[in-house]
Amino acid sequence: MADQQEQTVRTAGGEARASGYSWYVLSTLVIVYIFNFIDRQILSILAVDIKRDLALTDGQLGFLGGAAFAVFYALFGVPLGRLADRWHRVRLLTIGLALWSAMTAASGLARNYLTLSLARMGVGVGEASASPTAYSLISDYFPSRQRGTALAIYSSGLYLGGGVSLLIGAKISKVWDAAYPGGGWGGLVGWQAAFLAVGLPGLLVALWVATLREPARPAAEAGAKPPLREFVTDLSMLMPPFTLWHAAQRGAMAVAANIAFAAAMIAGAMLMIGITGNVPQWTAMAFGYYAVFSWAATLRRRDPATFQLIWGTPAYICTALGYGLVSLGAYALAFWAAPYAETVLELPKEELAFILGANGAVSGFLGVILGGRMSDALRARNPAGRILVIMFGILAPIVPIWIGFTTSDSTVFYVMNFLAGMFAATALGAAAATTQDLVLPRMRGTATASFFLATTLVGLALGPYMVGQISDLTGSMRTGVLSIIAVAPISLVLLIVAYRALPAAEATIEERARTAS
Repeated sequence: MADQQEQTVRTAGGEARASGYSWYVLSTLVIVYIFNFIDRQILSILAVDIKRDLALTDGQLGFLGGAAFAVFYALFGVPLGRLADRWHRVRLLTIGLALWSAMTAASGLARNYLTLSLARMGVGVGEASASPTAYSLISDYFPSRQRGTALAIYSSGLYLGGGVSLLIGAKISKVWDAAYPGGGWGGLVGWQAAFLAVGLPGLLVALWVATLREPARPAAEAGAKPPLREFVTDLSMLMPPFTLWHAAQRGAMAVAANIAFAAAMIAGAMLMIGITGNVPQWTAMAFGYYAVFSWAATLRRRDPATFQLIWGTPAYICTALGYGLVSLGAYALAFWAAPYAETVLELPKEELAFILGANGAVSGFLGVILGGRMSDALRARNPAGRILVIMFGILAPIVPIWIGFTTSDSTVFYVMNFLAGMFAATALGAAAATTQDLVLPRMRGTATASFFLATTLVGLALGPYMVGQISDLTGSMRTGVLSIIAVAPISLVLLIVAYRALPAAEATIEERARTAS
């Protein structure tokens, strides 16, 4: 009872509202999310220096900014999200924050491509704990009428962290290299000092997070099975060779299908490695897609209704993949805009960090808010109305991208980068809401995890890498960035299919779930 009183208070009319402590918790979570995106995005402003010192190609940089993080972030997000539903969320967030902060600091100690890749993978594992725990805590600390506002405030940390990362990374790198031209303590150079400077404070923030109170849960939500044992089971659904054991529970045909899919992924990876020469990128991608296949196949046996409404619904799949290609462009721009401005336009690092950082924070925030309002208004008139906003998110950035990355005028570049970011951000809320509309309430957590698999394994894992690889092949970073426009027609086709299929899919949710069960 005391816990409940700490979470909400009553107005004179008896209406529940968040307590002062709830707002304190929210403020703490926003700071955690800012650290989350600083640690994730700081690689962008340091990319040119890292490329020089470690003798990397643009394709290798794209891997570090994409798949090295994204594959592990996406895959661990599934079991960690389910663990957040059953275990001590404050403890889980504390462990996750400590892990990704330590791995960010470890990035500053990296001496080669391999060690930096491993550190980025560790950052992805740790950060996978953040949003599932934060969303769950906010939902407990805020009544439904204030929950939307609270989640919007939390989400602001994404844009603030992404913007601040450019400013901090540029400043620390410059100051350190000016003070220690030949390398400082242990031979560390500016970009290494920047990783250490943003990673180590996160360990102190983790101690602060550990002091938050865990809200009481209804007994029915605790679950009958030990949560950590269930986490291990969920994780094993994604990890070979345990994936074969889960397939064996479904019979010989399931094992054969699992092995056949694994063989197809290995063959595809070997083909792409032969073409590009990038072993880590295509090994990670093959592993990621195989893990998702194994997880989905096991979900089909354990929860056939959820499988049917997610993986068996073309409207859901096409919406997730269509938006995944929107995010491919957005992630590619977010990573490559700074290196492009520094190397092609020859703009000063501190100037471009300040302007692009502010651009990213403001344009992303405005885009998400405007897109959310547009999608709600269109949804009120048309069941598939939100899909139109996602289409806008893939088509509207084309002209700004083309103008911004063909001009030699820095002002035009900054303005077009702002517009492209804002237009692409409009699609996020519409896509997320659409995928939630297509499932039953008890399936929303799994639907969210599936949606983020598309945004990370399609968008983040491929976007930065594609630009870097094409830059290497053509010798032109400009061509690499402009290549992201090519995904727009594919996305549009997927979204047209989703637009046509969505009304019938939404109208038959309960019937199809009942039939599958």
